[in-house]
Amino acid sequence: MDWQISEDTVPSAPVTEADARSMAGRPRATGAWRDGDPAGDRAFAAFGPLRTEAGGVLPAFRIAYETWGELSPARDNAILILHALTGDSHVRGAAGRGHPTAGWWEELVGPGLAIDTDRWFVVAPNVLGGCQGSTGPASIHADGEAWGSRFPYLTIRDQVAAQVRLADALGVDRWAAVVGGSMGGMHALEWAVGLPDRVARLAILSSPPINTADQIALNSVQLEAIQMDPRFAGGDYYDAAPGEGPHRGLALARRMALLNYRSPTELNQRFQRSWQSGVSPLGHGGRFAVESYLDFHGNKFTRRFDANSYMLLVEAMDSHDVGRDRGGVEEALARVTATTLVLGVDSDRLFPVDGQHRIARSIPRTLDGQESVVLHSDFGHDGFLIETEAVAHHLRRLLDA
Repeated sequence: MDWQISEDTVPSAPVTEADARSMAGRPRATGAWRDGDPAGDRAFAAFGPLRTEAGGVLPAFRIAYETWGELSPARDNAILILHALTGDSHVRGAAGRGHPTAGWWEELVGPGLAIDTDRWFVVAPNVLGGCQGSTGPASIHADGEAWGSRFPYLTIRDQVAAQVRLADALGVDRWAAVVGGSMGGMHALEWAVGLPDRVARLAILSSPPINTADQIALNSVQLEAIQMDPRFAGGDYYDAAPGEGPHRGLALARRMALLNYRSPTELNQRFQRSWQSGVSPLGHGGRFAVESYLDFHGNKFTRRFDANSYMLLVEAMDSHDVGRDRGGVEEALARVTATTLVLGVDSDRLFPVDGQHRIARSIPRTLDGQESVVLHSDFGHDGFLIETEAVAHHLRRLLDA
């Protein structure tokens, strides 16, 4: 659950006048990729019905994905990369037609990098329910209208079931590695627990074994912020004119989330009590710089994401409990046969490192015994995306194991 795009996974910085000008103009009702938009580097795979854990049915669905490298004749060099809450399939590549941002892991995936695309065949899908090409609430229903509020509730396990269908279509019986951070780590854990014979190596980055009551509570206020926006219209806002979508609610949810992604140390060091302009915020209408920072990134987010997808994916994260119906967390994790890297960040206040240690204690074969790797970083949860040199080192250890 993080920024998950390259231009945002950098240390926080005050908002400039150029930043503010970039937000000029009225955004569309949704920032989702929609049919008719440029495909960019995406490929698409279409599938038949999917019945969800909760009893809902998708009569058909599509997964958008991107690949790099070549699948070996033995089909034994495929790596699955699973993105976080607001990520997508665009792991590497330029921004441009079809892609609002540049690849979010360009420093780790590519020729000669930690995940070396001269050696590995890398697959990155957009999650089911997402808004960057895979079927989600902004997609068109068979009746010609957007799914909107009718889209079924999904769990993490439902989304993995869709990923399994993609793996089968690509002819990948066993992944050389499944790598996921934050929400993507939840999916990666489900792969390794539910389908252990299909995962040779596993990387869990800043992700928990369950979503706790504290995390569900943090999510609940974000969901309420979106639903309270009158322009949310119960989830059926796709025909709204530019500027008339649920942008205020979605931007507020994003601002709340950002406070969990970064650490107090970073925010205090970067912004202190500085003002955004020469106008005092002490009763004279000015703003503190950190307020403008939150506002800018909240508003920017509405131009590349969809409010319904945000709610759907947050609720899927709330479903996450790797031990559900499996005898508990420890018994479930004992099923994992993959060689595993577990990594956390010491300043992560969203998914604290005690969750990663719990995972490491229960998986039989980890690189570092019964404790996870702990990165020291001032950047909080987003540290696993920002501290690329350290993360690259540990991914190389895993892939060479």
